[in-house]
Amino acid sequence: MHTDTRPSDAQPPTTVRVFKQSFSATHQAARLARLLAVHQLHTWGIPYGSEPSDNTALIVAELAANAVTHGRVPGRDFELRLALDGEGVLRIEVSDARAERRPVPPHLAPPTGTEASGRGLLLVEALADGWGVADREVGKTVWATVRTLNQKSTEARSSSRATDS
Repeated sequence: MHTDTRPSDAQPPTTVRVFKQSFSATHQAARLARLLAVHQLHTWGIPYGSEPSDNTALIVAELAANAVTHGRVPGRDFELRLALDGEGVLRIEVSDARAERRPVPPHLAPPTGTEASGRGLLLVEALADGWGVADREVGKTVWATVRTLNQKSTEARSSSRATDS
């Protein structure tokens, strides 16, 4: 799992856009979560078919499918939350009601060639800049981060802010 480290004097990025939606714990709703996530990114200026949009679609599809398959509690929904910060980092969160069914990092339990499932988190690990699991009052949240701007764009925006000051 990749983790980001920042210098101690750096201020955390400010969240500038948030999308949050609850869905029934069904496979159709997991598909809808993926479609709405990509649509929301498009409204935020991250176009359909771009690498960040495609990566987000795959990550949301996997995390939502896992919430429906492994985190489902009858009568309880799962929640999708997207938060885009001022540095162009998108945090994807999918929350479900089953805290006891936590995903295992793929490097700790790699799938064998005979299993029909168990490869989705390999995709998340490959496509996301980082991912993890957080406890919540009821259940858990599985999160992933995706950079929506390339590093050069981020550096150019940071240097332009520094010269504006």
